[in-house]
This record gives sequence, C-alpha cells and structure tokens, in this order.
Amino acid sequence: MLRFIGDHIQEKHTSTFKIKILTSIFSKSRSALADIIHVLEQLPTQDSYAEPCPALSDATIGQHTRHVIELYQCLLTGYGTGIVNYDDRKRNRLYENDKHEAIAVIREIQNELERADRPLQVVCGAQEEPVSIASNYNREILYNLEHCIHHQALIRVALISASGVIISEDFGVAPSTMQYRQQCAQ
Repeated sequence: MLRFIGDHIQEKHTSTFKIKILTSIFSKSRSALADIIHVLEQLPTQDSYAEPCPALSDATIGQHTRHVIELYQCLLTGYGTGIVNYDDRKRNRLYENDKHEAIAVIREIQNELERADRPLQVVCGAQEEPVSIASNYNREILYNLEHCIHHQALIRVALISASGVIISEDFGVAPSTMQYRQQCAQ
C-alpha cells in the first residue's frame, strides 16, 4: 500500500505517520554515516585510506568518503538559504587524504542532520545554464542517505583486498534490498 506524506492523508494520521517516517530517515542517515566511521577506524594505516583502488578506476576510499561528506555539507549549508547546489562542492582534499579529519566532520554532520522540514530549491548544473528543482529538506535527507549507501557499496569493493576490516552484511546495501533478501529467505 502506497502512503503519501502531505495533503492526501487525513489530518489525524498525518503527524504520527510523518514523525515515524522522519525519525527513521534521520536515524538511518546517522547510522549509515556511523557505518562509514566504523570502517574507517578499522583501516590499518592512513595510506590505506588514500591508496588508489584499481577496481574503482584508481579512486580511493578517501575520495568516496569526501564525496559523501560534501553532499551532506551542501545540504546543511543550503538549508539556511533554501538553495542547495550539489555541483558547487568544495572538493576538500583534506577529507579524502586524512581519515581522522573525515571522521571528525562526519560526526559533525551526524549532529546537525535533524532539522525541521522546509522547502528547498535544488540547483543543478555548475557550468551550463542551471536548472532549479523544487524539493524539501526531508526529501534531500533521503537522497543523501541513498547516495551514502551507494558510495558505501563502492568502498566495500575497495575493501575486498583489505585484511582485518570487518564489514557488516548490510554495508552498502539499500534497505529495500535487505528487505527483499529477508522475504526470499523465509
């Protein structure tokens, strides 16, 4: 059964349903970021964080981590103005080369995530004629969660050859895929 958050739900059900969904989205976002921290803390050396991975076209765990960090930062920064531009990232090399700095900023992001919903304009296109798309904070938290999980999957590929790093079964796996696997196992 498909449920809509918004005008299509009777008022008496709206607030309870919204709270449940939003609590889950914020909780899952914090958890996905915590999973990245857990993996980074297990890396045997700083070099393993910034070492190119041939299976990822020589991208590094650090580059994928930085990318996740910066999209969340774009959202948090744009919250105040109501304008989010994911293309206008800082590309801070410190986050991709120093796992301790990355961990510190991920923790800051975790602490800042839960905010009231508000309308946002997402600007697409850094170089060409920009396009603005109406969205809202809650929708963009969900987008960032899915984006984070996608990059977890890529980090997982990079960790295949790493010894001593324990990765949970669900690291880099979408919640809908986990649910599907559980249904198939029954």
